[in-house]
Amino acid sequence: MNAPEKTLKAWAKPTLSSHRVGVMNKFGAVRQQFHQTEVDGVEIEPLLEQFGSPLFILSEKTLRNNVRRLRRAFATRWPKVRHGWSYKTNYLNAVCSILHQEGSWAEVVSEFEYQKARALGVPGSRIIFNGPWKPTAILEQALQEGAQIHIDHLDEIYALEQVAQKLNKKVAVGIRLNFDTGYTDSWSRFGFNLESGAAMDAVQRIASSQWLTLTGLHSHIGTFILDVRAYAAQARIMAEFMDKVESSTACRIEYLDIGGGFASRNALQGLYLPPDQLVPSFDQYAEAITGALLEATRTRSAAGKPLPTLIMETGRAVVDDAEFLITRVVGGKRLPDGRRAAILDAGVNLLFTGFWYNHEVKPLRQLDGTHEETVLYGPLCMNIDVLRSSVMLPPLNVGDALLISSVGAYNNTQWMQFIQYRPAVVMITQEGNVEVVRVAEQLAAINDFERLPDALRLPFPQGLPE
Repeated sequence: MNAPEKTLKAWAKPTLSSHRVGVMNKFGAVRQQFHQTEVDGVEIEPLLEQFGSPLFILSEKTLRNNVRRLRRAFATRWPKVRHGWSYKTNYLNAVCSILHQEGSWAEVVSEFEYQKARALGVPGSRIIFNGPWKPTAILEQALQEGAQIHIDHLDEIYALEQVAQKLNKKVAVGIRLNFDTGYTDSWSRFGFNLESGAAMDAVQRIASSQWLTLTGLHSHIGTFILDVRAYAAQARIMAEFMDKVESSTACRIEYLDIGGGFASRNALQGLYLPPDQLVPSFDQYAEAITGALLEATRTRSAAGKPLPTLIMETGRAVVDDAEFLITRVVGGKRLPDGRRAAILDAGVNLLFTGFWYNHEVKPLRQLDGTHEETVLYGPLCMNIDVLRSSVMLPPLNVGDALLISSVGAYNNTQWMQFIQYRPAVVMITQEGNVEVVRVAEQLAAINDFERLPDALRLPFPQGLPE
């Protein structure tokens, strides 16, 4: 009787790790083998073969579902709700167009963003114009086109009056406020301070103007805010100030714009608990904000006065989990302290948010071997090019691909053409098709902006030392 053949296990890289005080025992818990092969039913590996690595992948389905959930959370609790899409969060044309199709206005903070929204076909009357610098030419265009302008400082009041006088029309404006909610640090750089009286001074100045009419109040209390009580305090403070404005002037406030700052389900560095336990849902944000507004406007409703439109400028929480970054391993090493390190073809020039998030990292296929602490470096010749300073991963080989999420907020607006080209961005449509929404950079496109004087063209003068 023949002996049964032995089944050999696949070879896995051996590991040798020194014991370090304070590090959890790697044998003390069972880890699930995790990997992700597709996005919205589309396999990722063929996309890398077609478009190259690194590669950004957007999910149209996730983006649409997110903004619908946001709007539903507020519209079921407040009669008049408007969402302004924060262009600075991600102004890829495809992203902005999807959100405008879903009914979101454009919220912009610069001449560039205003012109980008207009080029996409957004009418000026559906643009919210924030920011501390609005050049005269763009102010004139925005006023002519009916944009919703929020004044940041006194000099902007004077500039708006001059433009309105030139156009010979009285224009509606809003002002930006800053104040202490008791739960967040005040963003006192922007707008007019409430506690010092500067905000009411600005209101009185606008009320006395023959060219301006105050119709809205705006504030933005911070970013990645996890405590919904901060928004409840913001809503109450703004509603109370609205009543003071209307009782002391002839102004009628039509809207309260609470800005953005809702957190996404990313793991913020320095926080112990995972995002699922820390980050409020859209419903929790909405309940806190509208609950405070309903209480603060109770006498207003009883008197038959109209309730203001509630405006949000939420960006990060809408787009962050709708985008992924795929990157390949290009090398590996052991660090002097014994930790494993992997070098990737994507760095912080593409993943700027790697500086403050512990992004989730998953292999594209199941990898064998013992998980151990790993540092993920990018390809840049900079010591700060670290995508994850510590993540538990199995052994990685050159060519292995990793999926990094959620990366939709700020990375496509703050990425840099530094040392490496910026890669392609593709979108998985609702129908499961793959569309290129930004092509990969090439040298010709970059050089197109440069001009080389004739005297500096090759060949160099003869006789130069080698």
